[in-house]
Amino acid sequence: MTLGADQLERLAALARLRIDPGEAPALEDSLGRILALVEELSAVDTTGVEPLANPLDAVQPLRADEVTEGNRREAFQAIAPAVESGLYLVPKVIE
Repeated sequence: MTLGADQLERLAALARLRIDPGEAPALEDSLGRILALVEELSAVDTTGVEPLANPLDAVQPLRADEVTEGNRREAFQAIAPAVESGLYLVPKVIE
């Protein structure tokens, strides 16, 4: 699939990119080769092939869901600049 200058301009506008006119031909060629590769991959028959989340069929080891640290809220809030009713007070940043 070939990519024309008008299509490249449209893609650049959609992506909010500014393309130097001197770089446009090389970019058209690169994107054209990428699109050709996508077309080639799309032509492969994948019927009966299950999608994979991981090509290695790896299993994520799980650990027990248990508390490993105690509640240190009071210690952390003791050094906070401003606290009220157990909540940290911060300056307003959005008006």
